[in-house]
Amino acid sequence: MFGKLKMPPRAQVALLHDIIMSGISFIVSLYICLGENFLSIASLKLIEDTALFMIICTFSFLSVGLYRGFWRYASINEVTAIFWASIFAIPAFVCVLFFINGLGYYPRLSFLANGFVLIAFLSGPRLLYRLLKDSGRFKNENKSNKIPVLLIGVGDNAELFIREMARSKNAPYRVVGLLDSDTKHVGLQIRNVKVYGSIESFDKVIERLAMHNNKPQHVIIADEKLRGSKLRLLVQKAETFGFPISRLPKITDLLAGEEAARQIRPVAIEDLLGRPQNILDTQRLNHLINGKRILITGAGGSIGSELVRQICSYNPSHIILLDQSEYLLYSIDLELKEKYQQLSKISVLADVRNLNRLETIFSSEKPDIVFHAAALKHVPIVEEQPMEGILTNVMGTKNVADLCRKYQAQAMVMISTDKVVNPTNIMGTTKRLAESYCQSLDHEVQKSKCKTRYITVRFGNVLGSNGSVVPLFQKQMEAGGPITITHPDIIRFFMTIREAVELVLQGASIGLNSKTDIGKIFVLDMGEPVKIVDLAHQMITLAGLQPNKDIKIVYTGLRPGEKLFEELFYGDEALDKTIIEGIMLASPRTPDYAILNKAINELNEKCLHHDIEKSLAALRHLVPEYQGRIDEEINRHKKLN
Repeated sequence: MFGKLKMPPRAQVALLHDIIMSGISFIVSLYICLGENFLSIASLKLIEDTALFMIICTFSFLSVGLYRGFWRYASINEVTAIFWASIFAIPAFVCVLFFINGLGYYPRLSFLANGFVLIAFLSGPRLLYRLLKDSGRFKNENKSNKIPVLLIGVGDNAELFIREMARSKNAPYRVVGLLDSDTKHVGLQIRNVKVYGSIESFDKVIERLAMHNNKPQHVIIADEKLRGSKLRLLVQKAETFGFPISRLPKITDLLAGEEAARQIRPVAIEDLLGRPQNILDTQRLNHLINGKRILITGAGGSIGSELVRQICSYNPSHIILLDQSEYLLYSIDLELKEKYQQLSKISVLADVRNLNRLETIFSSEKPDIVFHAAALKHVPIVEEQPMEGILTNVMGTKNVADLCRKYQAQAMVMISTDKVVNPTNIMGTTKRLAESYCQSLDHEVQKSKCKTRYITVRFGNVLGSNGSVVPLFQKQMEAGGPITITHPDIIRFFMTIREAVELVLQGASIGLNSKTDIGKIFVLDMGEPVKIVDLAHQMITLAGLQPNKDIKIVYTGLRPGEKLFEELFYGDEALDKTIIEGIMLASPRTPDYAILNKAINELNEKCLHHDIEKSLAALRHLVPEYQGRIDEEINRHKKLN
């Protein structure tokens, strides 16, 4: 019989055990109901009926797949299968018995009792076997070779990790305690591992564990939702003890056994921001992009390439990638070829400063929506070469904006920066002038037949972008340090590239369909600013190193044009909420279009004639908020030339 079933030897033994137990359970249930009187039933009849019950149970056991698992891993799943097998077997036996010779000589209660006894006789040995195996394994494990760890979080992830680390003799970790963000769990246990306190009581818990020779050497986060201020606090406390800190993957990704240990990964720097996940209005984004011809300038840059990725997921009819960097354009084009093979697209090598080249592109491609991400953004470099900043950030933006109007694009979305607010550098000043031009043009086109909307989205730094501190710090750490910071008190706003672009698209969808925000600027809620020195400390700690011991931190002094802190809007700007969480509307002053257009054209002439003194003076006049040392800049450039 077993050969025909093609069952492994262990499964055959388990089936034989269950068949025997089913027969014993039938007799025991009769004894429970009748006592010694059950012997009054004819012995031959009892044997026949017991055999019949065993046969029916055999088919029932096989039908529920009871022999696919191991006894050593017996759990609620096996007990559930046994329950259903009993539910099928008992009624089937009663029906067959009734048709053969009726039920006259069996008490009806014995069948109910038989169900409970059968479940107990089948489940009990399995659970006892697992208990003996587990207890033997725990006694034999060599704790001295395992790294003691403190686990953060008390959910399913923590339970699975504790279980797998205890099961595997070669597992590298031993969980000595638990912490949780919720104090109501303090004192409870998961598989004999106690919850000692909250994250705030980290120091006391470490001292308590050390007193019992259980001081951890590693901190592992099992709570998937632990982010932001709580995570930053945990990293700071781990840093004081020199503990490396890691995170478990999601429970859906966590594998069993020793593989669980290999999946432990560093905490992502993005998690330290702790920003709430905004819910995307996909219907709005579909309306904005689906079936449209989309042009993205600066398509190979950090923001531009993420714009390309997200826009492609909403099925544009055609996408135009524009960048002046051959390599960056090649990289994003190659990525699209792999992911969106059917997408209609074109990659164009062009500079936004070249009006004739841009006009050729607009006349042939006729984009519906233009996302303008091309700009010079590195503050010190633009300080050294202000003319390039003016030509790219101001004239490049003006070229794109004018062509959107001429070729009747539905909207131009300009990517701006928090450095435009009370700017102290050329980069911020040129971007503020570009903002002003788009604002004035947004008002101007409302007077004409052209219905192009000019939407400006302003936000701060994005993690991991080209030229940002995070990749710089990572490269410096890989080289063994030091990490260089310009000033110990410098702070910045941060968000992830993905979140920034999601909100840019949401803002664009609002602006395109609104007639009440003409000339206003969408400002992304950047949350709380982050101190750069704290970010450096946290990155070093997350790498399993100690600040100023393994990796030194050196202060180099503020660079030309650099501010200690950035602002997202002017103090006198009226700030309004929008229908999208995380996006606000600012209303900075909007200059007259005709006057501004003439002034920018004059500025362009000065730049083309390389008249630095007059160009910078004109820039100061056009952006009176500029707090830079224009006179010093003019004198410095005079000396250089």
